[in-house]
Amino acid sequence: MENRIKFKQVSCDTYGNSRYVCHFLELINEQDNESVKDSGLYQVRELYNIAVNKARKIGGKKYNAKNYGGGIVFSCCNTEEIENRIKSIL
Repeated sequence: MENRIKFKQVSCDTYGNSRYVCHFLELINEQDNESVKDSGLYQVRELYNIAVNKARKIGGKKYNAKNYGGGIVFSCCNTEEIENRIKSIL
């Protein structure tokens, strides 16, 4: 069975487009994990920055709301399209 990315729908953007949030670890692969393995306390921060940089390449950005920490937000109507984009950069 294929692993699916879990998305949560959040409020629409200012133009009325649907927005979906996923956890930043969905954009991290083993190679990224190995690259920051010895970072100590800053490991999570570095992984988050890697995920945000990847997300920006496919139209995502940091989600700053307090109710979903560590989130990456995408403005799109179709979660399957977002998932395919994420898998293409992994």
